[in-house]
Amino acid sequence: MNDIKLISDEIPQEVKKYNLKIEQLEVGKSGKVGILDVELKQNNELKTVITKQFSQVPLQIQRAIYPESSLPGMAYLYIISPSGGILQGDRYKTDIALKNNAVSHITTQGATRIYSMNSNSASQMVNITLDENCYLEYIPDQIIPYQNSRYYQKVNLNIHDNATLIYSEVLTPGRTAMKETFDYDICYLRTYCKNQNNEFRCLENMKIEPKKYNMKIKGILGKYNIVGTVYVLTKKNQITKLENIINENIEKSELISMGTSILPNESGIIIKILGNNTEDIFNKIYDVLKIIRKEILKAEFTKIRKN
Repeated sequence: MNDIKLISDEIPQEVKKYNLKIEQLEVGKSGKVGILDVELKQNNELKTVITKQFSQVPLQIQRAIYPESSLPGMAYLYIISPSGGILQGDRYKTDIALKNNAVSHITTQGATRIYSMNSNSASQMVNITLDENCYLEYIPDQIIPYQNSRYYQKVNLNIHDNATLIYSEVLTPGRTAMKETFDYDICYLRTYCKNQNNEFRCLENMKIEPKKYNMKIKGILGKYNIVGTVYVLTKKNQITKLENIINENIEKSELISMGTSILPNESGIIIKILGNNTEDIFNKIYDVLKIIRKEILKAEFTKIRKN
């Protein structure tokens, strides 16, 4: 119950106002709270393995696999959910910790679907902790907010100054095939990063209420519908070089608008990608991954395959 209270206490007022009391499976009941706690470490054979694992449905994780020939010790993990999506009143909490030079790529089984709601809201908290010399690529599939959905996500990144994290988010306008474009109530995404000494590295709030504000005007999304964000957090002495390589080597396209900025105190890079096709957005994210992995790990990246 402490996990439920922690998640609920974090929900901002803009989302809490939807938490009305009507007949439904209550917040905190079995199936409404998903918990995932995973710890990864590198063993004596230089292979990253799961050293601690706890899950509570509807959050689960598959066993680690090792598909990369250029990085045979890199653990690939897939977060899965048998529920197929997030419902009103759902509270998810994920904790991922990398220690002892662990190297991993973590993704999701599929898109995060936020189902329609007539009461309450849904929220998810993700805590990622990287110790010194650890490396993580956390690349979940896209978020799809359905009509009348309300969703809050807080991502806490606790990243050592000498570790590397590539973290991405992709937010779609909804189920466009069902004519549900920007028809959700609110999607509030908050990302907060600090280092091993609890010192601030970066913060971003993205609060979208499309029924209140026009998302298609210039200065917001303009002609685009999908927004992708990539955070690259690594050693300070790598930041300027990496940003230059990204800007010089990622192919420009009329279908995509992309820009980079260096985060406060040279603590990392933020990359924004706008487009109208999810695959185009992810291809650019994978291009960034290829560059970072090559520069940091001296290894190649193979595009993720999901069946």
